Amino acid sequence: MNASTIPLCDIPLMARPAGTLWQPGARALCVSDLHLGKSDRLARAGGALLPPYENLETLSRLSDEVEATQPEIVICLGDSFDDMDGATSLDDDCRDLLLRMQAGRRWIWIEGNHDPGPISVGGEHLGSVSFEGLTYRHIAEPGAVGEISGHFHPKLAVPGGGVARRCFVWDGRRCILPAFGAYTGGLSALSPPIRTLFGTEAFAVLTGRRPLKVPLISDGHRRSSRPRQGSAYRSG
Repeated sequence: MNASTIPLCDIPLMARPAGTLWQPGARALCVSDLHLGKSDRLARAGGALLPPYENLETLSRLSDEVEATQPEIVICLGDSFDDMDGATSLDDDCRDLLLRMQAGRRWIWIEGNHDPGPISVGGEHLGSVSFEGLTYRHIAEPGAVGEISGHFHPKLAVPGGGVARRCFVWDGRRCILPAFGAYTGGLSALSPPIRTLFGTEAFAVLTGRRPLKVPLISDGHRRSSRPRQGSAYRSG
C-alpha cells in the first residue's frame, strides 16, 4: 500500500491512494463527496445526459477500500448523495452493495449541503462526529483545529506540468479530503476558499497509484499563479 502518513494533532492518519482517509487508532475509514445520483439529478433537471453508471463505479471503488482496511467505522463526510432523491434512485445492485458494506460496522452519514436531511439506506445521520479528539464535518470552519472535512473537491497539478489530480490538503491542524465520486469535478487547492484555511506549511497529497506529497505553495506554484504580462487578469 502506498498510503501517505499525515498526522493531525499528533494523531496518525493515512491518506490512501484512492482518496480515502484511514484513522487506524479508531479503525475508521473516511470518504467524502460521493455525489451518488448525480447523473439522475441532471437528467431530472433537464441538464446534460451522462451515462448512469457512476453510482456502481463509485460504490465499487469504496467497497475495495472497505475490503482493504476492514474498518469498524465508515464515515461518509457529506454530499454522499447529489440531492435528497439520490438515495431513493439507487438501483438494486447499488443498494445491495451498500448494505453489504454496512453489515457488521458502524456507518455514519455526515450531512452535507447537497444532502442535509435523513436518508433511508441504513446507518446514522449526524451533523458531525469526533473520534480520538478529531472532528469530522462536511465544511471546514475557520480557526478549527483537529478538523477533517470535505466539500471543496481539492485538486492540484504537479509544479512544472501535468494533469491536475484530486488531492488531500493538510497542515497538521486540519485536513480536507478529495471528492471520491466518479462524476465529481474539482477546485484548485490554490484557490482562496481552500488556501486561506491553511498555514504556510501546508502540503497536498495527490491521489493516484503513486500518491505524491508536495508543498501546497512551492516555487513552481507561486510562479504559475502570477498574472502573465498581457493577460486578461493583469491589474492596472
